[in-house]
Amino acid sequence: MPALGGVDLEVSRGELFGFLGPNGAGKTTTIRCLLDLIRPDAGEIRVLGLDPHAQGLELRSQTGYLPGELNLDPALRAGAMLRYLAHLRGSRVDWGHVQALASRLEIDLHTPIKNLSKGNKQKVGIVQALMARPTLLLLDEPTAGLDPLMQQRVYSLLRSAQAEGATVFFSSHIISEVELLADRVAMIRDGRIVDLLEPRSLAERAIRRVLVVFATAINSESLHDVPGVTRTEQLDQRRLKLHIQGDMDALVKALALFPVESLEVERPSLEEAFLASYSRPSQEVAQ
Repeated sequence: MPALGGVDLEVSRGELFGFLGPNGAGKTTTIRCLLDLIRPDAGEIRVLGLDPHAQGLELRSQTGYLPGELNLDPALRAGAMLRYLAHLRGSRVDWGHVQALASRLEIDLHTPIKNLSKGNKQKVGIVQALMARPTLLLLDEPTAGLDPLMQQRVYSLLRSAQAEGATVFFSSHIISEVELLADRVAMIRDGRIVDLLEPRSLAERAIRRVLVVFATAINSESLHDVPGVTRTEQLDQRRLKLHIQGDMDALVKALALFPVESLEVERPSLEEAFLASYSRPSQEVAQ
């Protein structure tokens, strides 16, 4: 079975583009193909207008890449590792910029790689991807192993890179990350793109639960036929739990006809939001 069999994407320059899917869906393989680390059997790839196979050296000189499996020399200190990688980049790397990135991510450059935690090794990988201020960033699960504070700092760095003109293509399995960062997101399943959408649509597709407390007794049947309501639960005489998919406008208008004491909307879990979109047939991919 081919690892990829239906990937058709166009990412605009300057876009922050999310690539969402579970493990084994084809995210890493796609990114490796973009850099000619894996060569596809068929199809055509252009990155920054370049053929990754015929013009790979020129392409890689403009690209910052964070692999999903990061291999750093355990015998080197973090600073020495970054100096070595900066040397490979040539004169385009400002060491002051490297130090600023390391400080932002709280990396001790004097610590040996072998003594770094998984999260700190990931931060070294992020710095090496950003240090040459590349035109294109290809990042495979960039926040893997990072705590929430460091995740936020990475998000800030990626937004700054975009503001400076970089195109950012990142893979993830974290929906909240995609919602925060991406201008658009592609979802991949079994090597095929199954959806292409704006991230706010992810949660809208999932079923939300709305707890409504009324001032007087209410019958659940009163709201059963409201567009978008898929299920009603009568918790007691004055409390209803409504399951709704899509726009809530019709429900809000319907509730305005009743004396409501309180209303609480429970956001769908990441898993629910993901499954709601991911379970759609591949033929329904947005164009």
